[in-house]
Amino acid sequence: MSLFEIRERELSVAEVIAAVTRPEAGGISVFVGTVRSDNAGHAVTLLEYQAYASMATKEMARIGAEITAEIPGVELAVLHRVGALEVGEVAVACAASAPHRGEAFEACRLLIDRIKARVPIWKREHGPSGPYWVGWEDARCAHDGDSRDTHDSHHGHGGQEQ
Repeated sequence: MSLFEIRERELSVAEVIAAVTRPEAGGISVFVGTVRSDNAGHAVTLLEYQAYASMATKEMARIGAEITAEIPGVELAVLHRVGALEVGEVAVACAASAPHRGEAFEACRLLIDRIKARVPIWKREHGPSGPYWVGWEDARCAHDGDSRDTHDSHHGHGGQEQ
């Protein structure tokens, strides 16, 4: 069963596991990304995720197809949340199954890494000094040393390990 979705409600880790569970799979690897309370030395009180949902879903499925072509026998699933998330909430849940654990681990790692690099999902962190977009720099702004919006070197999706 293929499961590549963007959701506005709480995510179910059990659902991604169930989507990849099958008799021929001897290993299932799971990655769960949660909202943490600190990023690069800055307190985080809330995250807002926004996505171009139809494109994001298609790109996640495309990534899944790439990985299954690279690692035969793998089954993948991912759910990604959008909207406002509190510290501790699940932002993304990925699962990969394969006949052997090595392939399951590798496929799950490739899945989350490629999602973060390529899928049109944007993250806005909120903290004591206000909200700021992660991994985005306004091209209209001169590089004057103000690092508030670019306080880290995140890229694409946000590039941040959850």
